[in-house]
Amino acid sequence: MSWTVLGATGVIGRHLTAHLRAGGQTVYAPGRGEPGLYGRRLGHVIYAIGLTADFRTRPYDTVQAHVSLLAELLQRADFESLLYLSSTRVYAHAATGQEDTPLPMQTQDPSDLYNLSKLMGESLCLTGGRTGVRVARLSNVVGGEDRDSGNFLPSLVREARGGRIVLQTAPDSVKDYIHIDDVAELLPRIATQGRERLYNVASGLQMRHVQWTAQLQAQTGCAVEVAPGAPTVSFTPIDITRIRTEFAFTPRPLLSALPAQAPLS
Repeated sequence: MSWTVLGATGVIGRHLTAHLRAGGQTVYAPGRGEPGLYGRRLGHVIYAIGLTADFRTRPYDTVQAHVSLLAELLQRADFESLLYLSSTRVYAHAATGQEDTPLPMQTQDPSDLYNLSKLMGESLCLTGGRTGVRVARLSNVVGGEDRDSGNFLPSLVREARGGRIVLQTAPDSVKDYIHIDDVAELLPRIATQGRERLYNVASGLQMRHVQWTAQLQAQTGCAVEVAPGAPTVSFTPIDITRIRTEFAFTPRPLLSALPAQAPLS
């Protein structure tokens, strides 16, 4: 089977490419702006292009990555299937985390520029008329990040190794997370076998910040502090009925995403 992974230098794209190749699949991983993309058969495409932690300071790049490049691909590319990676961030103001729940947005909120761009990408995929096009809304992916990543978990690990974690949000803040290995296994199955067109890709488990910090404290003996006035952040629980039912999915233990040992430096 032939695959094309767009955004293969990112955490998800890199691990997905390695997973596919380890399974004997042929993977084309073009660089940004690589010529010839539209002159070849792309097979099964995973669209993993996107911004993460810096989207608030790069609004135009965010829309370019999540919408503009996708629109050109949907119009011009020769592919067998395409899976667009969206985000469970779109449930930020929603009452539930089910795929068909209404999604209110606030255009004056900088965070919702990200959400709106992802939803525009989703809409292009689902209403653009191409067959074999699906959407995966990814939760907070953990495991496999670079040590210098600005994402939540790598930042905690660095601070723990330095001897002190300072939480900027309250210890009882909660989010859904999913292990990178679960993501790498699920996405190809959704792309080629999915009966639905839109899936939540999450663990369905709410993890509190204190669970991460307690494990790191046990591993390293680091101190844990909370910044003055740190807000409590609570995200909508994500429903994973579709992937649990259709793919018999059981999430890996999330704490296994932490390094086996994180000694003090």
